[in-house]
Amino acid sequence: MQGQSRMDRELLDAGEMAGHLVPPGSVFAFLAGHRRELFPDSFTADLFPSRTGRPSLPADLVGAVLVLKELYDLSDAQAADALKFDIRWKVACGRSLTQMSFDPSTLVYWRKRIAASDRPDRVFDAVAEVIAQTGILAGRRKRCVDSTVFDDAVATQDTVTQLTAAIRKVARVVPGAGEVIAAVGRLDYSQPGKPGIDWDDPAARDKLVSDLVNDALAVLAELAGPGAPPRDPAAADALGLLALVAGQDAEPAEGSDGTDGRWRIARKVAPDRVISTVDTQARHTRKSKSQRRDGFRGHVAAEPETGLITDCEMTMAAGPGSADAENGVKMAARDRFAGTPGGTGPGEEPDAAAGTADSAGPDADGPQDARLEVYGDSAYGSGEARAAYRDAGHDTVIKPGPLRPAVPGGFTIDDFTVDEQAGTVTCPAGHAMAMSARTRTVTFGRLCAACPLRARCTTARDGRSTRIHPHEDLLRAARAQARTDDFKNAYPTRSAIERIISWTATQNGRRVRLRYLGTARNNAWLHTRCAAINLRTLLRHGLARCDGAWILA
Repeated sequence: MQGQSRMDRELLDAGEMAGHLVPPGSVFAFLAGHRRELFPDSFTADLFPSRTGRPSLPADLVGAVLVLKELYDLSDAQAADALKFDIRWKVACGRSLTQMSFDPSTLVYWRKRIAASDRPDRVFDAVAEVIAQTGILAGRRKRCVDSTVFDDAVATQDTVTQLTAAIRKVARVVPGAGEVIAAVGRLDYSQPGKPGIDWDDPAARDKLVSDLVNDALAVLAELAGPGAPPRDPAAADALGLLALVAGQDAEPAEGSDGTDGRWRIARKVAPDRVISTVDTQARHTRKSKSQRRDGFRGHVAAEPETGLITDCEMTMAAGPGSADAENGVKMAARDRFAGTPGGTGPGEEPDAAAGTADSAGPDADGPQDARLEVYGDSAYGSGEARAAYRDAGHDTVIKPGPLRPAVPGGFTIDDFTVDEQAGTVTCPAGHAMAMSARTRTVTFGRLCAACPLRARCTTARDGRSTRIHPHEDLLRAARAQARTDDFKNAYPTRSAIERIISWTATQNGRRVRLRYLGTARNNAWLHTRCAAINLRTLLRHGLARCDGAWILA
């Protein structure tokens, strides 16, 4: 059953005895006075449909602990200790000075219950309700978007480690797999760690890789081949992981066609490579050619003038669903503060927003208050994203991607004229060629042979060939917009998101490292952390409680 906080105070209540030590205006002081209003009994009532049983922790205590834990980036054990020993935590949570804490596993229980509920982001939602009630975002249309990579909670595994771990997982999870592996395997997987070989001997390493791949293929043939019985989800996942690891990291050895049992570690990286059998959703990614990171990608949207985070999303660092442009559109589409009264930002006129060049939607004459003004770097400016913003009626101040001419200092795609109705493309020399309707490519071929502008256009022996983007008109409009003074004056607003990303991804000068496995758990963590950061930001704006309502003093 749901527990409730006692309204009467303990004899050695921390707030009464030492409340004066907590700095006014801090998150601790705010929770001490208003945690019950922020996290009322209804905050967790849906998790306890029965009124029988042992009472749970009160809703206000759970909410306060979750906020403080993620605000200060503590582990479960550290949070439980803080509630036991830290006077600030005791004051914030309404505890007595001598009151004990709970077991750290209690937080695991609460996260699981909340994740399985209809409101998995209820801490973020609770703070969002406060933001809406204060009206601080009323009429503020600007949203800055950016992302950052969070290091995962597991160690990146090499190919040998992944193959051995995947085979051992099959032995543990799939019924009867242990006997099959012992019968068809060349190596002994009953002992922990990597197989014992001379790692300085290239031939020994090559033989080990071949044995591992051959064992994996033999196990899959026996357990997942034709005639194999239906598997439960855990067993099917284990077999699928083994097939994936064997396929992504191995290729036939030099001079082999793959049928003679000789394999080697692939000389390339698979586009969506699994980097750990412990967390199969962690991924490699790159911020630049020299900076490779492993983990997950956190996407954040924020209002730049107030510093409040309006939405967030955790995805894999690479692969399907991880693109910045895709998630920028997603966060704009579900912005819960769009359409609040006011229509424009402070001091703005409805038509003064920069960025209308590529995003005036069909409902431009309709109500303006539901339209956002999205600021982002070039990663958010794909043609598909710009089309989605346009169709939703949003304005964009998004930096276009750079053009790379085929010849340094030569012609770019903007020097070609595209006639969508006629389906033709005209080059700078005035030659018009038909564009392929299926692939949207155009080839000038022999026309380039005697063209006096060839040296500035192409180095290809067969002449210039170009593919026209399906949203070429929007991309050209964006590049034209970026050359205007209005864009150059407006775009620096985007820099506000860098500070907010820093708040989210760092703690006391160090990068935050994720503590959980999988996208779903880390997405829940990101929402709770952003909620805690928003609460701290609101306090800086003067958040207060007056006559039963949230206001900004």
